[in-house]
Amino acid sequence: MPVLPAGRRAERRPPMTPAAPARTLRLVREVPTVRLLDLITRDLPADLVDGAACGADPELHTGPDLFDHESDQERAAREDVAKSVCAECPGRLDCLAAALRIRPETGVWAGLTADELAELTRPGLAS
Repeated sequence: MPVLPAGRRAERRPPMTPAAPARTLRLVREVPTVRLLDLITRDLPADLVDGAACGADPELHTGPDLFDHESDQERAAREDVAKSVCAECPGRLDCLAAALRIRPETGVWAGLTADELAELTRPGLAS
């Protein structure tokens, strides 16, 4: 199982309650990324969100807050760990469906980065 570099392991914390409704994904850029998961999953079925493996450590899947710097090496290590968590998640297929619908610009969803998801939905990819 991949591990994060020393000092970068995110602390385990309970899921946060969103302070404001997610009006658009544009809002994602205006709030710390630890709340990103809560904002985006607000309209998903509760059983999917409650059973999601990423709920125990949302920062692992969304990255650090906007004001924290993360090197490319740290990001790659964090994403590898997040992908391994997704691989064991019972909600992975539902998460993938949601990610393909909302097309997130950041984070790891169903074991794929936002860039990998964008590649899947690129026009002309399907034959």
